[in-house]
Amino acid sequence: MANLSETVHEVVMGVLPITVVVFLLQFTIIWVEWPIFIQFVAGTLMVVTGLILFLLGVHVGLLPIGERIGSALPRTGKLWFILLFSFILGFVVTVAEPDVRVLASYVDTASEGAVDRNILVYAVALGLAFFVAVSMLKIIFSIPIIYILTVGYAVVFILAWFSEPTFLPISFDSGGVTTGPMAVPFILALGVGVASVLKGKSGSGDGFGLVALASIGPIIAVLILGMFFS
Repeated sequence: MANLSETVHEVVMGVLPITVVVFLLQFTIIWVEWPIFIQFVAGTLMVVTGLILFLLGVHVGLLPIGERIGSALPRTGKLWFILLFSFILGFVVTVAEPDVRVLASYVDTASEGAVDRNILVYAVALGLAFFVAVSMLKIIFSIPIIYILTVGYAVVFILAWFSEPTFLPISFDSGGVTTGPMAVPFILALGVGVASVLKGKSGSGDGFGLVALASIGPIIAVLILGMFFS
């Protein structure tokens, strides 16, 4: 019950500012039609309800199972097994990410179907999945994050020269939308779980930084995709 009250308070305080701003604009400047404004109010109530249920689901389901999976994988003692299932989990959680599908839908519409939404979703998912596996290597072999970030963004800048120019902004947006409500909790929980088993609780901080690393993958994947559209 305490967790529920904290979640409700967190969501209400998060949504309240934008709601107040819209109300002020409605009655001072914009004066949109009442049916549209009523739709906004109804939509806001749905968003609040949905966020409360989602955050409760994250705390009750996603985070615990992510940590359990992360702690179970290293106990197998098989590197290929850890990397394979990290890749698979990264892929499926990205395909389920609503932010990715919103971006893919807009790209599909803006390109008039030239860039199919499913192709973009799967390209983003493959890129993130690959770098989730790379993140596991970072934890296992204690690779400094600065090395992977430097190499990763060096590859991004090189690919940017050869990719279709219109794909450059899409690629960076793809990296951003993967840091959404589905992927972030699961990836963080997975990383913390792996790090806590391999290095103990004192080394669980090595499980952080995975989201930053994973977001490089979609950028590279979309830029590669853009090379095929050149």
